[in-house]
Amino acid sequence: MIAIVDYKMGNLRSVQKGFEHAGVADIVVTDDPAVLSAADGIVLPGVGAFRDASANLKASGLWDIIVSRVDDGVPFLGICLGMQLLATVGLEDGEWEGLGIVPGSCERLPGGVKIPHIGWNTVEYPRESRLFDGIAPETAFYFVHSYRLRPDDASCIIGRTEYGVPFAAAVESGSAYAVQFHPEKSSTTGLKLLANFGSIVTERGTR
Repeated sequence: MIAIVDYKMGNLRSVQKGFEHAGVADIVVTDDPAVLSAADGIVLPGVGAFRDASANLKASGLWDIIVSRVDDGVPFLGICLGMQLLATVGLEDGEWEGLGIVPGSCERLPGGVKIPHIGWNTVEYPRESRLFDGIAPETAFYFVHSYRLRPDDASCIIGRTEYGVPFAAAVESGSAYAVQFHPEKSSTTGLKLLANFGSIVTERGTR
C-alpha cells in the first residue's frame, strides 16, 4: 500500500488519480499515523507555503513518522512542495525547519524571470535513476512553483532544468525521491514516472 500524506496542502486527489491512471493499485490518502507507519511507500505532494506545510506536518504527528520511515528505507516520493520540504531549511518569509532528508535549503527562484514559474520544461538527467526508467532525456514536465530545493550535495540531483538559473528538478537520496514538477499533470510521461515509483515500492516489498 502506498500512502499519500494528507497534511491539508492541496492536490492530493489529483495525485491519487494519477497513480490510478498509471496502473498503480492500493493507493490511499491518509492523515492517520498508524496507516503511514504501515505503508510500503509514502508520497508527499503539496501546493502552498513552506511554513504552513512544516507546521501542519508537525501538528498532525506525521513529521517524525516520515523521517523515521525514510531512515528505515521505505520508498518516498516528494512532489513540488513535497520536494522542497526535504530541505534542512525553507527560506520563505523567514526561516522554517524542513525534514532534513536532503540537506540544503529551499530558496526563491531568482529575479529576472516571471514568478511563479508555470509551464513545461525539459529535464536532463545528470545520473541514472530508477525513477526515470523508460523516460527519454530532455522530456518535458509541467512545473508550477516559485521556490526550488538547493541541495548541499549536488550528487543527489537526478534531474535538472533551467528557469533563470539551472536548478534541481529531481533528487534521489537513499530511499527518498522527489520531483519539483507535477507528474500527475505531465501527460503520459508523468504517469510513467508514477508507475516507476510504484515498481520501486513493489520490488522492495518482495525482497
